[in-house]
Amino acid sequence: MKTTSVLLVGLLALPVAPAGAQPAPYPTKPVQVLADSAAGSTPDVALRFVTERLSALWNQQVQVVNRPGAGGSVAARAAAEATPDGYTLYQPVLSTFVSLRPAAPNVPLHVPKDFLPIGFVTENPMFIAVSPTLGVKTLAELIALAKNKPGEISYATTGVGRLTHLTGELLQHQAGIKLLLVPYTGGPAHAFSDVTTGRVNVIIEGYSGIAGGVRSGAIKVIAVAAAKRLPEFPDVPTVAETIPGFVATGWAVLVAPLGTPQAIIAKISEDLKKVTAEAELTKKIATLGSYTNPMTAAQATDFVHKQQAMWQPVLNEIAKQQPKCAAVRPCSPD
Repeated sequence: MKTTSVLLVGLLALPVAPAGAQPAPYPTKPVQVLADSAAGSTPDVALRFVTERLSALWNQQVQVVNRPGAGGSVAARAAAEATPDGYTLYQPVLSTFVSLRPAAPNVPLHVPKDFLPIGFVTENPMFIAVSPTLGVKTLAELIALAKNKPGEISYATTGVGRLTHLTGELLQHQAGIKLLLVPYTGGPAHAFSDVTTGRVNVIIEGYSGIAGGVRSGAIKVIAVAAAKRLPEFPDVPTVAETIPGFVATGWAVLVAPLGTPQAIIAKISEDLKKVTAEAELTKKIATLGSYTNPMTAAQATDFVHKQQAMWQPVLNEIAKQQPKCAAVRPCSPD
């Protein structure tokens, strides 16, 4: 009898969850965002601006983990294998979900089959800049020079199959010119260095990757591949002013591993839309030559699918030919 009483007292002392109790609000611990872009690139810098605001909103650290390499497949595989609990997210960029997907069918790159879409992070139009040693001041002058020297004018990109490369291919096709591809890996730093010295003639890159050189005068921006002139760069003409209809804009979306609870997806999506709509953050990202475009998960999925269809003709053209690369850099995927 005494033993029974002790047991009853012990059971009564145990905490009992009240009926209808809800789990603790997400997040209750730090969150990491895997990124397939290199540190210092435009998508990386913009993502860090966004995660700073999410950290403040959630009162939890949101850490960016850069996993570039193999055209984006390193980060994609790591993200797909992560525990689907909302504490590992993934930011792929355009080239990963557009270029890598058909080239690497065994890599998980489909939405919503392999990843659950959360929302849109940023867009960043490509900038075209030249070495001062080239002696051109406008895109029209570059095109004219390239027509006089087919295959001799070199252009730097951050890898093969990345948006910088796709933009270069699109430029050649629409301008009727032939350039010499010089792909670099690990971000724009090495490419930028070779362009400033004149070893390579042209660079195609997001603004943050070349900002220092532009401000110092080491390189000259001659065009931006946006639909219209950017308010932060009113003196930089669009490519479309020379080649009507030309637009090449990078983008980054936020996704989660398959199996992540829908309630968590909805929470992150709502908060991502909230912070990317903030005037202060929008202004900060605009200094990178980028801009926000808040979207729901469904809108982000539709956007990705449309972009994949839009770039497919360029990918088909690239597939027809083995890229001819300059000797300063081997032609290999990043």
